[in-house]
This record gives sequence, C-alpha cells and structure tokens, in this order.
Amino acid sequence: MLFCAAAISVLTSCTTIDFNKLEPGSFSGTLIVMWVGEGSTSGDGKFVFVPDPHNRLTFRRPGPSSMPITPGVMYTDGGSVPKVVQVFRGFNPWGYAPAYMVHDWIFTARHCLDDGRRDPEYTALENIQFRESAVILGEAIHTLMKEKVVSENDVAKRAITEAVNSPIAANIWKGSPGKCKDDAVTEEDLREIEKAVPGSTSDEARLRNLNIASAVKTLRRPSTAVVVGRVTF
Repeated sequence: MLFCAAAISVLTSCTTIDFNKLEPGSFSGTLIVMWVGEGSTSGDGKFVFVPDPHNRLTFRRPGPSSMPITPGVMYTDGGSVPKVVQVFRGFNPWGYAPAYMVHDWIFTARHCLDDGRRDPEYTALENIQFRESAVILGEAIHTLMKEKVVSENDVAKRAITEAVNSPIAANIWKGSPGKCKDDAVTEEDLREIEKAVPGSTSDEARLRNLNIASAVKTLRRPSTAVVVGRVTF
C-alpha cells in the first residue's frame, strides 16, 4: 500500500519533481502549534500555528538571494495526509511539521492575494507559483532530513512532494472568492492564543484592525488554547 500511495501521487501529479535535484535550505526560529478546540467531524481537533513573537519560525531556501519565508498565525492540520497511509513511517501528518507550516503559509498568502489583499506578509510571496510551492515543500523536507531532525525516508519525501504537486492540490491553490476571510483565525481564537502566548497575534490583529491585547486584559478566565508542540531550531 505504501508504494501504491507513492505511485498514485506521482502518476496524478502535474509535472514530476525530481527530488534528487532539490537542495536543502535552512530553518531557524521556533515552531509552536496550539490546540484551540475539538475541531470538525474529523475528530482530530482544531489546531493553529502560532508565531513565536521572540523567535519566529523562518525557512530560507537554498541560494544567497532567496527570500525567507516566515509563516503567520493560521489554522493548520499539519500535512493533509490520507488516514489510510498515516500508519506508515514518514506519513504522519505532523512528521514534517516545520515544512508543512511553510507550505500552508504559502497557500494562505496565495488565497489572500487572490482576494485582493496587499499586505506585505502576503506580497512577499506573490511571485511563488503553484509548482514552486511543491518544490519549496520538498526543499524544506530535504532540510529536515539533512539536519537529522527527522530520519531519511526516500519513499515519503518523494510521495509527499509529488502529492502537493497534484491536480487536487492545484485546485486547492486556486481557492475560491472569499477564501482568505473564510480561513482566517477567528477573533475568539486569537484572544485565546494571545493569552497563552502574549505578542503572538500582533501581526494578525494589525492586519484586521483588532485590538486583541486590550481585549485580553479584560478576560479573567485562563486560556482554553493549549500548546501541544514546540520545536526550536
């Protein structure tokens, strides 16, 4: 089944990406993932990537002139890996979490750009096209393996890179009008996140003209958001 999953992803991809030709980049900063609720019908919970206000997660692609990619606060399910293959090594949806956060942020920026948003956080990524987004995920996974943050896995790295280069992923990339607003972290969740990690939502609050910090001061109950993962490079 593992090899079938890899084969299917390659056969359905838009243009095959040669993983052997990808170069590693570098990660810096801290990854924080928080649980903010029970989620939808999937039963996996509702998770948010939270920028560390003092040490933001950043991925730098190979090459001296490459722009750093620094994800902002967003909902995430890690890697959208089908449950049928999650039992195999390398296919856990959180196994390559730093790489998935970078890829998720590129899609978030694309949807907001398509909805007419011109915030610097989004325009910094406006030249990235769909196929390049898959290449960047491959570079990020390659980086995690080279730095021995995760173990080497030839099947997983190729299958996942090709899966995010598939027609299905391309349709998600295109999104639909209003996708930026629909996917935005709610004000309620932003308040809970801010209570748990002060300063982490300042960029999002500024983009949406929200005074989250002031609102948090009026709340007496403890935050219901819980940090479930933290990794520092």
